[in-house]
Amino acid sequence: MSDNGIIRLTGGAMIRLLVACACAFALVGTVVAQAPAQRPDPRSIKLRGNRFKPLTYDEMTPAQKTMVEHLIAGPRGGVNGPFNVLLRSPEIGDLGQEFGGAARFKSSLPQRLYELAILVTARHWTAQYEWQAHHRSALQAGLSAAICDAIAEGRRPASMQKDEEAVYDFVSQLLNTKQVSDAAFNAAKSAFGEKGVVDIIAVTGWYSIVSMMLNVDQYPVADGTQPELKPINVTRN
Repeated sequence: MSDNGIIRLTGGAMIRLLVACACAFALVGTVVAQAPAQRPDPRSIKLRGNRFKPLTYDEMTPAQKTMVEHLIAGPRGGVNGPFNVLLRSPEIGDLGQEFGGAARFKSSLPQRLYELAILVTARHWTAQYEWQAHHRSALQAGLSAAICDAIAEGRRPASMQKDEEAVYDFVSQLLNTKQVSDAAFNAAKSAFGEKGVVDIIAVTGWYSIVSMMLNVDQYPVADGTQPELKPINVTRN
């Protein structure tokens, strides 16, 4: 300390002080970054549906409210899609949304590829809302518009990367023939391992359930939009 009360730091002390300050700011930034995103109040949610009347929070049973709270707290952060239907059987619905979350958000497949599997499934069932939502997600994840357009038209895409071809062949065969050839199985296993093969089956199975729920409900597409899929009567590859 100098005679006038001002603290003077040596070069080494100054460096240590600067490092400590930098660490403190980094810690604050990490805490802020890891803070949970704002979640909607369960009481304010607006479910959508058609044959199944959209429920309000006040109309729900305790089990239904629990399912909604799990949905909002989970990776989706919302309740669009099949969940107004699944709320009618909340014990199945809550287990289903957890399974579906794992099939999508914890998949060993890159997003581009599990979105490809979802699109093939949505096209198979002509599930309009499912296609609309995941068409956008697939494009954002890097799947080419040409591949999406071909699937929408019921055609095998003309140009795919090897990993895309493995997913497309596996899912298409599973849905259309209820079997998977040795060639398709081995291609998927070689590309993704056995865990990846199971993850392909899981995402296809879950989104088949989603498609059935949406189609039975005649679930509406987003407000201000039109269905994107045209009816097709050709055999898909």
